[in-house]
Amino acid sequence: MSASPRTARDVGTAQRVLLVEDNPGDAALVEAMLEEASPGAYVCSRAGRASDAVDALLSSVYDCVLLDLSLPDAYGLDALDQLRAAALDVPVVVLSGRRDEQLAIGAVQEGAQDYLIKGEVEARLLARSIAYAVERKRAEVELAHQALHDGLTGLPNRALLLDRLGQALARLGRSGTSVAVLFCDLDRFKVINDSLGHAAGDQLLTDVARRLEEVLRTGDTAARFGGDEFVVLCEDIEGERHAVLVAERIARRLSEPFLLGEDQVHVRVSVGIAVTDRPTARPESLVRDADAAMYRAKERGGALYEVFDTGMHRRAVRRLATETALHRALDREELRLHFQPQLEMASGRMTGVEALVRWQHPERGLVGPGEFIAAAEETGLIHRLGEWVMEEACRQTVAWQGRLTMSINLSPRQVLHPELVRSVGRIVRESGVDPRRLCFEITETAVLDDVDAATAVLEQLKALGASLAIDDFGTGYSSLKALQQFPFDVVKIDRSFVAGMAGSTQEAAIVAAVISLSQALGLRTVAEGIETVGHLEGLRTLGCDLGQGFYFGRPTPARYVVLEPG
Repeated sequence: MSASPRTARDVGTAQRVLLVEDNPGDAALVEAMLEEASPGAYVCSRAGRASDAVDALLSSVYDCVLLDLSLPDAYGLDALDQLRAAALDVPVVVLSGRRDEQLAIGAVQEGAQDYLIKGEVEARLLARSIAYAVERKRAEVELAHQALHDGLTGLPNRALLLDRLGQALARLGRSGTSVAVLFCDLDRFKVINDSLGHAAGDQLLTDVARRLEEVLRTGDTAARFGGDEFVVLCEDIEGERHAVLVAERIARRLSEPFLLGEDQVHVRVSVGIAVTDRPTARPESLVRDADAAMYRAKERGGALYEVFDTGMHRRAVRRLATETALHRALDREELRLHFQPQLEMASGRMTGVEALVRWQHPERGLVGPGEFIAAAEETGLIHRLGEWVMEEACRQTVAWQGRLTMSINLSPRQVLHPELVRSVGRIVRESGVDPRRLCFEITETAVLDDVDAATAVLEQLKALGASLAIDDFGTGYSSLKALQQFPFDVVKIDRSFVAGMAGSTQEAAIVAAVISLSQALGLRTVAEGIETVGHLEGLRTLGCDLGQGFYFGRPTPARYVVLEPG
């Protein structure tokens, strides 16, 4: 017998029950008990075969299924499996004879919500069982949704994205198309979150999620991986070109302004793309490749997207190896500090040094910071490494009896770390160093990403007694503004300007202007990269205060630093 169900529009708020029972007498009894329990509260449709029940579930919506496990075309758990395959989210209450009670228990273990014994059921018990089954299934579905979706945006989370990606890869080869993963990271999200508040940041992430859903095709998946990272899965694409078009569409949509309360903000997205047509590809590897491409897009600066290639894979593998080895280097005390002298231009007297970290690698020998600082920044190891540098530099300053100023570099991530000032204070106290002998060097980019937070940190460092230097001055976009906004004491002229002085009147004019401006603002100047007597004489003539470079000495271990007679 075919079912003749009615939908919610037909019956208002009544519970829609599908009764799967081949015995007309038993079916009539169940329907009578439902009417007795609550007249008009249930609309019951009947199916006498498992196949009819599957058709009914596929064509209409039901709140609950009452299932007899003995049907003409299915018996026991087979009937349950067919119905769950057709509508996994619909709760099932099993109706069983006494001799089939163990089978009914097995059905509950396989996903049925409850079981009732025929001949022992009365109207109130049946109604209660249906109500509990519906509520338990609703809670079960909600928990499953929460486990697989991001709580803020409602998008699939990492687990669900990887599952869908695995299914998409398994389908490759049947259609001759490809699968693409796009790893999207919002630029400047932290600035917006910190300046406008976490509520505005959450709203921005929610709005980004909605826009991603708007620009994607039906069947594509946008997921949130956490923070400001989103991942898009595109199936059935025509290779790399198609994936790039999707990335450009996403970038255009997200470049439009967002309205957060009364504030209009702009964000920019960096997208890494990984494409494959191999069914054997691993979901985690494809996401990792897209992530590596995204980092490459950020490194390029201004690039909206980057497509993964084998070169990126080699760099990613090397970065991971460097990270692992750097952890060991910190544990095994393989790091070293070298010191480059800073001299007064007028007298030639050494007044300070810059502390520069090196890695005494057990296999590669002495490794410069260019080989590992970027990896330390990306992985967060920079905080631990930075603390080690400060501790060693302060210890050495005390060993030199405070006769030299110690310049210490702070990376962008260190400057904005909430524990930086507390760590500096602790190290100063424990080492006994005079904080007036410390000068922290900070690049312009480290302070312009979050002006308010950076200003607070710099003022607290000054309050400890240390001085501050703006490093690589002139290479950023807002150098003059940085001198005005932040409490710097020293301007370090970038080596690129010093190197160009001899062959370019324009470069020489820039250096002269920087020195003149610094003097007008009461700031001292340090020229980097002095390598010739011509550099020395030109800078001395312009009135530069201090200089450092190979002309005076290369970075060297503390034991080779020759102090002026004290």
